[in-house]
Amino acid sequence: MQKSGRIYLVGAGPGDPELLTIKAARLLDRADAIIYDRLVSDEILELANPFAERVYVGKSTGSHSLKQSEINTLLVHMARKHCHIVRLKGGDPYIFGRGGEEAEWLSLHDVPFEVVPGITAAAGCMAQLNLPLTHRGLATSVRFVTGHMQADAEPHHDWRSLADPDTTLAIYMGVKTMPVIAGKLLEHGLPTDTPVMIIENGSTPDQRHFRSTLGNVCDDLNRLDFDPPCMIVIGRVISLADRLSLPEAELLSESRFDQNPAPDFPDGGLRYAHTA
Repeated sequence: MQKSGRIYLVGAGPGDPELLTIKAARLLDRADAIIYDRLVSDEILELANPFAERVYVGKSTGSHSLKQSEINTLLVHMARKHCHIVRLKGGDPYIFGRGGEEAEWLSLHDVPFEVVPGITAAAGCMAQLNLPLTHRGLATSVRFVTGHMQADAEPHHDWRSLADPDTTLAIYMGVKTMPVIAGKLLEHGLPTDTPVMIIENGSTPDQRHFRSTLGNVCDDLNRLDFDPPCMIVIGRVISLADRLSLPEAELLSESRFDQNPAPDFPDGGLRYAHTA
């Protein structure tokens, strides 16, 4: 029986290459092949072995370069072909990254694998704004919620439990379905003035963010033309923006939409030495 290579399900973090873990950077450096998603930045790919085979398998709304079943098959094929394969995903591979599905498929086909966590978008985007996800007196818990359901079905969650003023809600992939999400939360008791932060392209040079409320968030998403990838965080922790200074730029005003660029490092940021 042909010996199989090892697959590493690696989280690339929210976008900023400096938020990549040391282990992820080391694995990219020694990879024979890299299978990567749409949200993996070019700056992160620059840290990888330049001689590694690279396969793009990115997805966006209504456009999939490969179906998930085809990605699963590709992973097994690559494991028969290479020794060290990095399956690189934005954020964390096990938080709305379908990493669990790929792990199941690899296990079924006796392909050894290892999971390398990454900073999930909710944590990375909020930290970029100096805002916490939990805070004593404001939020005793945080919940990660998907706004995108299988086969583009309408989101169906336990709305009563989500509409908890002591909980921060981090909505992933929720731009298109925000009218349903906001409507259900309002219907189940969250006030219209509940603070909301919209963060587009978080932790990248293209980041844009806007503070809104649950009652206005749908109008603001449309008016300011937000597009995925976009994190929408709902909860009282957003009120801390009144006391915590945001980096570089003030919160976007109603009359203009500023950008909040990442710091410009003279040397281009972190670079890792490549092994011979």
